Amino acid sequence: MKIPLKYTIKSLMTRKLTTIITVSGVAMVVFVFAAVLMMSYGVQKTLVSTGEVDNVMILRKSSQSEISSIIGGDTQNIIRTLPHIAKTSNNQQIISTEPVVIINLEIKSGGVSNLTVRGVSPVIQEVRPKMKIISGRMFNPALRELIVGEKLISRFEGAQVGKKIRFAADDWTVVGVFTTDGSGFDSEFWGDANQLLEAFNRSNSVSTMTIKLDNLANYDNFKRAFETDRRLQQFEVKPEQKFFEEQSQFLSGFISILGTFITIVFSFGATIGAAITMYAAVANRTVEIGTLRSLGFARRSILSSFLFESIIIAMTGAILGLFLASFLQFFSISTLNFNSFSELSFSFALSTEIFISSLIFALIMGLIGGFAPAVRASRLNIVSALRGL
Repeated sequence: MKIPLKYTIKSLMTRKLTTIITVSGVAMVVFVFAAVLMMSYGVQKTLVSTGEVDNVMILRKSSQSEISSIIGGDTQNIIRTLPHIAKTSNNQQIISTEPVVIINLEIKSGGVSNLTVRGVSPVIQEVRPKMKIISGRMFNPALRELIVGEKLISRFEGAQVGKKIRFAADDWTVVGVFTTDGSGFDSEFWGDANQLLEAFNRSNSVSTMTIKLDNLANYDNFKRAFETDRRLQQFEVKPEQKFFEEQSQFLSGFISILGTFITIVFSFGATIGAAITMYAAVANRTVEIGTLRSLGFARRSILSSFLFESIIIAMTGAILGLFLASFLQFFSISTLNFNSFSELSFSFALSTEIFISSLIFALIMGLIGGFAPAVRASRLNIVSALRGL
């Protein structure tokens, strides 16, 4: 004979205080667990969305980041002869040759951080069509002017439209704010590539080349042509999105490891809390358990009922924790990307996988915390239980 679900739920309602405390503990652990996963996923999502699916990047082999890569002018001319490069209506190849440098800028709240300044070519809007000017105007390629990613304007001194930033022994005026729909480019300054090359005395040597293919299906043909040219053996070609995804691996991995450690510590506390709650339930309901046994309810039904109580507590806490964690999506945080050595702003992001993982994590806590008390309840002797022993 099975114990009705109504009885189990009523038992939880009878012990409101201990139930609420345990649910709160589980909710806190699930909140931390989900927040860590959301942070890690936010980094990946930001950098994976940095770039277009039909763009390829060319950089020097074994370069861990753009700032450690360099492509000379002669090599750029060889690359321009490769097939399958898209062209504008004016028959101009859609290639952005990009010098990338790191500058220091003061944070409004105090301190200094590294920021990426990227030089881009006139065809940049064909290469990155998501880029839109949302305030001010585009930079004049003949002047020392910059546009700033929307994630930087509220955090750094001098990043606002009309302000000047000094680097490379010159003043650069911020003339516009741009967005790329939340990608990593929103944490950068952009200016004209030739102006940056001149300012840093780099002649015509750029960091990377970003090329739009005439057709995504031609990537293998383009790569084959690139790799068979012996003059390009010191360089490599990658899909743009893959390159930026690789840039996220170290940071997201670090966040995941640190967060998992913190979550494990917290989960011990929540599991112990659930076990204490269930042990207390067994101790307070000894006579009740004896009555159930005398009415003919099997040990297995007693065990299932108490285990189910523990699972209900854990899943209620999980849903509460996920509900609270979902509000983190409205917040953005900034940190130093160890790969690029520059500031990266990103938002917490919740996915179906994180939602399911959090529920499974809470379910495991509920099973572990409730199993031992449930076994004890099911093994109580009927006579002793009726006496309250």
